[in-house]
Amino acid sequence: MTRYLKTGLILFAICAVCTALCALINEVTAPAIAVNVEKDRLNALDAVSHGYEIGEQEEGSGSISYVIPLYDNGSVAGYIAEIVTSGYGGEMTVIASYSADGTVLEAQMMANSETPGLGKKAEESWYMDMFRGLGGESPLPLSKSDLPTDQAAAVSGASITFGGVSSAIHEGSEYVKSLGGAV
Repeated sequence: MTRYLKTGLILFAICAVCTALCALINEVTAPAIAVNVEKDRLNALDAVSHGYEIGEQEEGSGSISYVIPLYDNGSVAGYIAEIVTSGYGGEMTVIASYSADGTVLEAQMMANSETPGLGKKAEESWYMDMFRGLGGESPLPLSKSDLPTDQAAAVSGASITFGGVSSAIHEGSEYVKSLGGAV
């Protein structure tokens, strides 16, 4: 019995030390990680701004985390929206810019846990190019069947990721349309 107690205490001590070390490492690295995440977000905002002046962030609703107006010579030219959606690997975040009529200017995948080689394709610029110029007068593709054959083949094997990305971009477009030119 004492042998089991001794083994249990040793294992408890090892677990306690490992937990303390993990907490310490988290405490040291958390600020640096937060800085890097914010830096990535700002770089993405700049990348999707389409050359317009970026305004102040405002609260969104539903799956739209926030919207930021884009200005051209003092007037609202469009919006940037951060949209949270679901993919195969769980929650995904997309940042997209839209003209005031809901046409997609640029889009970029941010945080995601999609499958490397399949769903991770959504991080590549050619993937988001499928949506550029659509959403205002032209409908956005909501499923692979809405895509030309070559594009449908490119997203093959990642239907859930494509569905999540396309629904996010569509929701952002509809949200921007509801805003019109108003801030």
